[in-house]
Amino acid sequence: MRNSEAFLPLTREEMDRRGWDQADFVYVSGDAYVDHSSFGTAVISRLLEHYGYRVAIAAQPDWRDPQSIAVFGRPRLAFLVSAGNMDSMVNHYTVARKRRSQDAYSPGGQTGLRPDRACIVYTNLIRRIYKDVPVILGGIEASLRRLAHYDYWADRLSRSILVDSGADLISYGMGEHSILAIAQALESGLPVKEITFIPGTVYRTKDLSRAANPVLLPSYEEMSADPSAYARSFAVQYRNTDPFNAKTLAEDYGTRGYVVQNPPSKPLTTQEMDDVYALPYTGLAHPSYDQAGGVPALSEVRFSLTSSRGCFGGCSFCALTFHEGRIVQCRSHEAILREAQEMTRQPDFKGYIHDVGGPTADFRFPSCEKQLTAGTCPNRQCLTPEPCPRLKVDHSDYLTLLRRLRALPGVKKVFVRSGIRFDYLLQDPDDSFLEELVRFHVSGQLRVAPEHVSDRVLTCMGKPGHQVYQAFVRKFDQANAKAGLKQYAVPYFMSSHPGCTLKDAVRLAEYVHGMGFMPEQVQDFYPTPSTLSTCMYYTGIHPLTGEKVYVPRDPHEKAIQRALMQYRLPENRTLVLEGLKKADRMDLVGYGPKCLLRPDRGTGRGSGGSAPHKKKSIRNIHPRKHSGQAGKRT
Repeated sequence: MRNSEAFLPLTREEMDRRGWDQADFVYVSGDAYVDHSSFGTAVISRLLEHYGYRVAIAAQPDWRDPQSIAVFGRPRLAFLVSAGNMDSMVNHYTVARKRRSQDAYSPGGQTGLRPDRACIVYTNLIRRIYKDVPVILGGIEASLRRLAHYDYWADRLSRSILVDSGADLISYGMGEHSILAIAQALESGLPVKEITFIPGTVYRTKDLSRAANPVLLPSYEEMSADPSAYARSFAVQYRNTDPFNAKTLAEDYGTRGYVVQNPPSKPLTTQEMDDVYALPYTGLAHPSYDQAGGVPALSEVRFSLTSSRGCFGGCSFCALTFHEGRIVQCRSHEAILREAQEMTRQPDFKGYIHDVGGPTADFRFPSCEKQLTAGTCPNRQCLTPEPCPRLKVDHSDYLTLLRRLRALPGVKKVFVRSGIRFDYLLQDPDDSFLEELVRFHVSGQLRVAPEHVSDRVLTCMGKPGHQVYQAFVRKFDQANAKAGLKQYAVPYFMSSHPGCTLKDAVRLAEYVHGMGFMPEQVQDFYPTPSTLSTCMYYTGIHPLTGEKVYVPRDPHEKAIQRALMQYRLPENRTLVLEGLKKADRMDLVGYGPKCLLRPDRGTGRGSGGSAPHKKKSIRNIHPRKHSGQAGKRT
């Protein structure tokens, strides 16, 4: 087994070897302990360590045993609690609410090592033993459930996770600024109930005397009785996610008091980002997991480089607006190059950097000059429905970074896999980035995410019209022809998104048929907390426009929409035929080149088979894996 001395203490024995009689913070996580900058536990704990705090890691404690939470004893300042890099319910269940067979954030992919609704369960466990120790929630689960939210798995509006868990504070968003401010306040002796002033935090209070001019949201009781009240509340929340212009928000819980959300923390500067990523991570999973085969999620990111945070893409089904925010923050070239050089010295590095990017790879800077002083526009998006006239489009900095990386000794290939925003790329009058992307950074297939072909559905998704994607494909093909290469733009599509009728689903199936290949897996819309799309799913209302939206909620209709995208599979034929009948598109059953199904031999019409494809099939098309539901397809 490898030596564990380079890691923060994972066991009492490891803490004792450091000579600690007490930890300042005990970080309770639903993930196994991976000391890599792509894992929130590592970032926050290493940051606190850098500022002189002692942090012990209680990774995946047994929630059925209260003593598992007491392995390090009472922390001097607080417990920090996170479900891990993913919401625990998304981690455990598919969109069909079926239990997943693997947990990529657990040793060997083993399931069952974390509870459902992990933040609530862990906090309750702590409270059974340490009733008066402050508990601070953080991570994606707490961040996206910080106010009342629709819970898909319970199919109801749930209260703020602060109410249901009994924790004291939430550090929401990426958390570096707020967790340091919380640590300093606790260190000064300030009671946790008095910590009501830190940006990027949420707290509970009996009255609003400490809140700075709060905007009062509809009460939880009102929203529970009327989904349209939740749509109104969500619209206010969505327009208050910017650190420069957001207001304090307050949610009334009757006799339980109020939940108050302070404005978000300011984005990190380039120097601050460089400092965070330069902390002494080992880049590895704790050696205690070696026998189980390590932690699978690490393989996705170990030889990848984070160059940016934040996203101004504005996809409705993505929670990044609520978590990382719309203001793009970047690391310096020098910091990224140093990390890449260290990567090349690792014994199992084969010469391939798997990705250089962030939520969207080719976003390196804020979308316009004013955002770092005045913030993002609360009432419009940067790219949709049309690109903003103020949009700053420039790939030169990212292109220079890629050139410098591929010139490093020991680097054979640098891939771009975290996605490009094709509508942003089309706004660039200089084709240099696209041409070098095609020549040097794609390996046969470039995965992009048009998501649908119906402009009405795309509007609900916050995506550009279908003609924009078609224009990109033409330009991509031209760049490949110029380079003498045969590479393919492989599109991701999504079924059952709010706004998508069966007629829209059939149109998408026709487009898939015309492409000449069938997706091996289909991304069915997953209503995760704190996205515009999830609000539409629950309320049937687009919260930013007030317009009613068709929502395919019935599981059978969702199954039909999903089947239409894979109409060639024999097991889908009955569903596909039903969908074609309901959409009045039986013209697609026949022998013509555009038909999806062959007629049934017994009746002349039916589900006896699918029309054959003549074009080459592209294999291994699947939804991009990501570390959390906030990660987005671009």
